[in-house]
Amino acid sequence: MSVVWLPGAGAFTLAVLVGHWELIAILIVALLIFGSRLPKVMRSIGRSITQFKRGLREAEDEIASAAEEVEDEGGADDSSSPAG
Repeated sequence: MSVVWLPGAGAFTLAVLVGHWELIAILIVALLIFGSRLPKVMRSIGRSITQFKRGLREAEDEIASAAEEVEDEGGADDSSSPAG
């Protein structure tokens, strides 16, 4: 494991660089500790991300439909105004 000092915001920040073998060791320890709970947690995270994306999509659709309504109302006012 390498330790490198990096300057940041007027103070030094400690950055720990993790190699491949250290990362594999951390993952194995995590699997041993969390075991059967890990798939449930990952499934829950996946569902949360899906619901978040669905909410974003619904918000975008709502904004687009509101913009279309405003454009339609604006266009109707221009065409019905007197020409003189």
